[in-house]
Amino acid sequence: MSLQNASIKLTHFIIGGFDTVKRPVAVGVVMLITYLLAVFASLVNIIFIVSDKQLHKPMYLLICNLAVVDVFYTSSATPTMIGVLLAGVNTISYVECLIQMYVYQVGATMEMFSLTIMAFDRLIAIICPLQYHSYLTNTRTLVFTYILWIVACSFVLFTLVTATPLPHCYSRLRYTFCDYAAVMRATCVNPEKYFTQTAIISFFVSFSTFTFICLSYCGILVFVKILSNNDKKKMGSTLVSHLICVSCLYGPQFGVVLTLEENQGLVIGAVLGPCLVNPFVYCLRTKEIKQKLFKIFKNNSLPLHWCIFSEHFVTNCWKHHSP
Repeated sequence: MSLQNASIKLTHFIIGGFDTVKRPVAVGVVMLITYLLAVFASLVNIIFIVSDKQLHKPMYLLICNLAVVDVFYTSSATPTMIGVLLAGVNTISYVECLIQMYVYQVGATMEMFSLTIMAFDRLIAIICPLQYHSYLTNTRTLVFTYILWIVACSFVLFTLVTATPLPHCYSRLRYTFCDYAAVMRATCVNPEKYFTQTAIISFFVSFSTFTFICLSYCGILVFVKILSNNDKKKMGSTLVSHLICVSCLYGPQFGVVLTLEENQGLVIGAVLGPCLVNPFVYCLRTKEIKQKLFKIFKNNSLPLHWCIFSEHFVTNCWKHHSP
């Protein structure tokens, strides 16, 4: 009997990627803390930029978009993994699995697109500082960002279209969440042909975005000599922030390619790492956002000092006026 004839009517998948983990609760707690920190930091950046009209500039709109992508990307798979590790909920419905697969792929693609457009923003700002605001207006930045979202969603549709009609012979996934490889290996067909097609698309997106980022850095370095020391310092701070985010995103991806293995640890790192690092990097290394944070902490510290002063004042008054 062929696998095609042995197909089953699938209603849910069983996630078996964590079966060999020796301390699932400890791993789950670490992932939960990391996830909460990543989401909280991203939401702080989004709220600061959206609520402050002075930050409605192309660079900050791109940082806000990156924060939205981070929340979108890490929320695609992390809650499922945390549920498996901490609550023991290792099943997911067929429809939810396909949705998770699609959202995860869109988030991964948008991470690359977001860092690429941010590299382009810095390139224009450094090479053409006088024409920067005429070239990159808020409207053009938003339109370009929307176009990238549409392109990412269109690219990833290929995985959803190819995986949905295939019959399934297995309900157990060997992976930690529902990604394309996990779903395809549960089907009754030989997935190698589909893996080759998706590998070509993934390589094209990864290679083109990474190459563009590298060329942007090369273009910036060419113009370094004509900048003043103060401009070089500002440029260095901005590029270091972007370079950290690029390394956290592409590092695990290249690690998977070099090891030639389906390393789930690197995959999890690729989901959680950039989404945790990105908001903290841009929150702590961006002057305006950092000043808003200090101002909030400073304002919140005033009521505490006032309460301490009031407590001493009331206590002293009670001592002097008590019979």
